[in-house]
Amino acid sequence: VQLQASGGGLVQAGGSLRLSCAASGSIGSINSMGWYRQAPEKQRERVAYITNRGKTNYADSVKGRFTISRVNANYTVYLQMNSLKPEDTAVYYCVASDYERPAIYEWEFWGQGTLVTVSS
Repeated sequence: VQLQASGGGLVQAGGSLRLSCAASGSIGSINSMGWYRQAPEKQRERVAYITNRGKTNYADSVKGRFTISRVNANYTVYLQMNSLKPEDTAVYYCVASDYERPAIYEWEFWGQGTLVTVSS
């Protein structure tokens, strides 16, 4: 499985960005898709994920600001990020798993990462 993410960039605080990620390859077994992020000198954090039944899960830090969605037909997942804050600055990684509620070690597939920078 290959994951190709796009949509990162530089935005001012309060602005919006939308990340996209398309899966390709042996994708038939994929259940959950989502996003992790890692800021400099910080631990990797799960941002949000969505199952193939449409169940979503968000980190407390992004609830009410970020929305995850997916198109099952082409295994594409989106992350709409609104009201961005400087602390959202990080490399965002697209992830996929065959599990419905994956623990961090159960996210088998990782994309290359896309940088989101939020200026104050």
